[in-house]
Amino acid sequence: MTTEVEHITGYPFYGKVLVGLLVLTTFTILVPWLNLTAFTALIALVLASTKAGIVMTYFMHLKVEYILLKILVVMVLAIYASVILLTFSDYFFR
Repeated sequence: MTTEVEHITGYPFYGKVLVGLLVLTTFTILVPWLNLTAFTALIALVLASTKAGIVMTYFMHLKVEYILLKILVVMVLAIYASVILLTFSDYFFR
């Protein structure tokens, strides 16, 4: 196909993304030690979602994909967010 977008990203950039993911993983490991009760799970889910977004954007090359695929990913993330909100609403209103 001649309409494909050529994307060339250097190794130093991927190294920076890797370091960022390692820092977020370190925070994910340290969060349970803070003992923030219900917010511990919320912070861990936010950190995991952020890491997943970084992986999808840079390592799965979603940044340079067609708009339809981006829309589908946003729809899946909206469903994911609604499930998380329903889970936490059940947790808080018990």
